[in-house]
Amino acid sequence: MADTGLEFSSLGLAETGLSDMERVQSKKDRKSKLGLREIASAAQVSVATVSRVLNGNSHVDPDMQKTVLDAAAKLGFDLSQRNKNKALAFLLSNRTMMHSFHSKILLGAEAYCAARGWNMVFLSFNYSPQIPWKELHLPNVVQYRDVVRAVILAGTNYGNLLELLHHKGIAHVVLGNNIVGEPRGLKSDIVFSDDIHGIRDMTEHLIGLGHRHIWFVGNTRLPWFARCFEGYRQAMAGAGLEPLQSSINSEDDTESGYLGIKSLLARKEPVTAIIAGNDEAAHGVYKGARDSGLKIPDDISVSGCDDTIGAWLYPRLTTVREFAEQIGKQMAESILNRIADPTLAPQSVTIPTELIKRESCRMLPASREAASDRAPIHVMNH
Repeated sequence: MADTGLEFSSLGLAETGLSDMERVQSKKDRKSKLGLREIASAAQVSVATVSRVLNGNSHVDPDMQKTVLDAAAKLGFDLSQRNKNKALAFLLSNRTMMHSFHSKILLGAEAYCAARGWNMVFLSFNYSPQIPWKELHLPNVVQYRDVVRAVILAGTNYGNLLELLHHKGIAHVVLGNNIVGEPRGLKSDIVFSDDIHGIRDMTEHLIGLGHRHIWFVGNTRLPWFARCFEGYRQAMAGAGLEPLQSSINSEDDTESGYLGIKSLLARKEPVTAIIAGNDEAAHGVYKGARDSGLKIPDDISVSGCDDTIGAWLYPRLTTVREFAEQIGKQMAESILNRIADPTLAPQSVTIPTELIKRESCRMLPASREAASDRAPIHVMNH
C-alpha cells in the first residue's frame, strides 16, 4: 500500500472503512474545527463568532473582528485560504457606457487577479448621490460573501456608497480621481492617477514653447476635469499667468471640448493653446477648431490627458499618459492585500503619469509671443 502519510492507529474505528482521500479530508476537517476552538478560546468568544468573522460576515462588531483576527495571527493560523471562493466584483458606477479608460482599468485588474487564481464579476450600478447611505440598495451579488469577497469601484462615485460599504464591512478599493466631492473620514483603500502633476507638466511644457494664452477646456464640475484644472492652475500661477477656462456643463466629454473652444472663439478671446481635460475633450476641440477654419498646430496648439485616443487623432495629440492598466493592477493588489489582512490601515497609492509630446503643439515664433503678451486676459465660465 502506498504511504499516505497518515497514522492509521490514530484514526479510530469509525474511519477504518474510508478511502485514503476520505481519511485525509476527515483529518483536515477535524484540524479546522480544532483551529476554530483554539482561536475562540484565545479571543474569549464563541466558535460561532470565530466562524462568522473568518467567513466575512458583515454583522460582526469591528472591534470583535479585530480581536479574533489578532488571536488567529498569534496562534499562527493562515486565514488567507479560509474562504475558498475567490471572486471580486468590478463595479462601474453611474456610467451609461464603458469609457476606454475604465476598460483598461478592468483589463489590468482582471489580469492581476487571473494570475493569482481570482475571478472577476463585472457589474453596472447607477445610484443617486442624494440618497442617504442607509437607503442605498447594493446589487445582491455584492452583499453575498459566498459569491464575491470584495469590490473594485470605478466609474463615478459618491460618499454615500463608500459609507454604505464601510458600514456593511464590505472590503473595497476606489478610483480616487473619480470621487465627487470630499467624503468625510474616508476609510476606503484608494488608488489615484497623478493627473494633477501630469497636467502641471503639460502646462509648463506649453509655457516653455512660448505660449501665454493657454486655455483649459472641460467640464470642471466633474472631478477628473477639476483635478486637471488644478494642475493647470498651479503651473499658470507659478509662471505669473492667470488661468483661463472655458467650462461647459456637459456629461459628454467630446461635446464639452467642442462647445468650449467654439464659445471662446465666438468671443474673440486671445488663445494660442488649449489644454483639454482628457483626450475625448481634445477630440471635440479638434472638431471645433476646424469648423472655425483653424489649423492644428499652425493656428492653435492642442493637448489632452489620459492618452486613450490621442495617437489616433490627426495630427497626433500631445497628451498626458495615464497608466490605466497599471491602475487596475494596483487596485486589485490593494484589495487582495485587504482580504489577506482586514486589519490594515486604509491604503492610498498614486500612479505616476508621463508627458507624451506629439505633433499637435508647436513653439510660437518670438514675434507672436510678444503680441500674445500684450493681449488682454479674461476668464470665462459657462
